[in-house]
Amino acid sequence: MEQKKPISHLIAGSIIGAIMVIFFMVLQFTGLGQTPGIQWIGYTMVITGLVIFINMYGKSMNGQVTFGNLFGYGFKVTAILTLVIIFCIVIFFLAFPDIKEKIFEMTRQKMEERNMPDDQIEKGLALWKKMFWVFTIGGTLLLYAIIGAIGSLMGAAITKKKPVNPVDQIDM
Repeated sequence: MEQKKPISHLIAGSIIGAIMVIFFMVLQFTGLGQTPGIQWIGYTMVITGLVIFINMYGKSMNGQVTFGNLFGYGFKVTAILTLVIIFCIVIFFLAFPDIKEKIFEMTRQKMEERNMPDDQIEKGLALWKKMFWVFTIGGTLLLYAIIGAIGSLMGAAITKKKPVNPVDQIDM
């Protein structure tokens, strides 16, 4: 049986990352980006993509993989897609600073709806504006690490494995 060449984690991560960037752009330009709950569609797409690519990787290796091999492959894919997403988010906010200001204004409105005192609103917004990049990049890293771990666990668990017994490989 001819062994298929596995898809590189760089390619798999780039494909899922590109799909997520397109999804993010569509949401932003259609005005649905701040709709509660819509982000779950994107997270589901990431998990589904991870499961599919991990399964394809396992099949290309003829099932001669372990759970750890598959999980590691999935987490490498997650690392690449996270880098792609962070890069595109930074470019997006630099290219469209008005969207960042809309986010600040929506944050102010939500704080006012909670009847927060004006001084707390100003302090909160000042911190949010000062630490915007830290919160955005750090939050994205943490979020996609968690989602990637979930997707990698699911993909590694679902993929069929036929691990080779090392004792059977000993030549005497």
